[in-house]
Amino acid sequence: MTILIPDNVKIILQRLKNEGFEAYCVGGAVRDSIMGLTPGDWDITTSALPEETRELFVDFRTVDTGLKHGTLTVIIDKTPYEVTTFRIDGEYDDNRHPENVTFTGKIGDDLARRDFTVNALAYNEECGLVDLYGGQDDIYNSIIRTVGDADTRFQEDGLRIMRALRFSATLGFEIEEKTKKAIHKNKDLLKNISAERITVELTKLLCGKNAFNILMEYPDVLAVFIPEIAPSVNFTQYGKKHAYDVWEHICHTVDTIPQDRILRLTMLLHDLGKVPTHKLNEKGDSTFKNHATVGGEMAKEILTRLKFDKKTINRVSFLVGCHDFEPPETKIKLKKHLKTKTPEDIRTLLVIKKSDRGALSESYRDINEGTAQTLQWLKEIEENNECCTISQLAVNGKDLEKSGLKGEEIGNALNDLLDAVIENKVKNTKTDLLTYIL
Repeated sequence: MTILIPDNVKIILQRLKNEGFEAYCVGGAVRDSIMGLTPGDWDITTSALPEETRELFVDFRTVDTGLKHGTLTVIIDKTPYEVTTFRIDGEYDDNRHPENVTFTGKIGDDLARRDFTVNALAYNEECGLVDLYGGQDDIYNSIIRTVGDADTRFQEDGLRIMRALRFSATLGFEIEEKTKKAIHKNKDLLKNISAERITVELTKLLCGKNAFNILMEYPDVLAVFIPEIAPSVNFTQYGKKHAYDVWEHICHTVDTIPQDRILRLTMLLHDLGKVPTHKLNEKGDSTFKNHATVGGEMAKEILTRLKFDKKTINRVSFLVGCHDFEPPETKIKLKKHLKTKTPEDIRTLLVIKKSDRGALSESYRDINEGTAQTLQWLKEIEENNECCTISQLAVNGKDLEKSGLKGEEIGNALNDLLDAVIENKVKNTKTDLLTYIL
């Protein structure tokens, strides 16, 4: 097998080799290359000690990324490359980091400490592929399997549980049975992992092509850090409208919406408000009054707890809170939505509605006609700069103040004028508006 190594990586490998050290590309870059993918970054592992590596690259900028654990970053042409000494990890007292590491001269020792077989691969042009744990076969068979005992690997580092789910979701690989059982068994180890690290893995998982299967099979794992998920699993939705229970419905909507982090987070959380708002009507059908509003508040709480950035928190909670949006029946009704929403909001809510409806019973799924009409009206409104917001009115608060209005009267008058313009009761000119309101 031949792997095309970038020139900058060859520089690092060759310089280490010339000084009598072993050096290999390792991990994800090797895995992705075997799969025919373009690696996002290249890591190097070597028999050289960190201080020896630093001395070899004094003519390049280096960063002491983690010398205690053997890692030095070498920067070539503004691109960072992590170079790590072969090592054996010590005890993992916190289910996350080894208390200490021992440097070793054997590549086999280093590969033995890695998480999954598909990542325990090393390569250089002289030795070819070093595969001690069947990683290449697991790649060809699309399998995620731990190196060695699965319980041990997860108890060493609980984040590996989320990494297993993430790799399965993004690569489309099946998780091997013993690894799968160990994930369920050890899921509570995720309580020891920082919210920031969970968030990174969750986001990648959700945007994966195999996210649906992971969400369906591992809700108990996700519920460790999003306990609001647990009540939705197997929660029956009664009535002809519904094809799935709440959690399965959620999983289908994640699967069918574009692989965008905001959209996928929105669909993951969009119906968690159903359980606390559920009631049965006189026909015995499920109703979920105000579940979108309740869900929006839940989404804000969940994302804040997971330490997402404020922009993401605000956007997702807004979309969850508005996800019951229906394509308006008239252009005037659309304009009234645009008083508080942007055209981009409307377009996004239509995408959300399509996925949401697509996970209902078949006869309730079609919104194409309403969507097409709404998009056409949006286009006309934008092209013609039609008035939908107070800022587009031909008068402002100062104009109304000069005409004798004060305080709340001004705000009320502006809102009344906007409604009148939207409803075609008055033209949006300063003279017409002042005449209409005074």
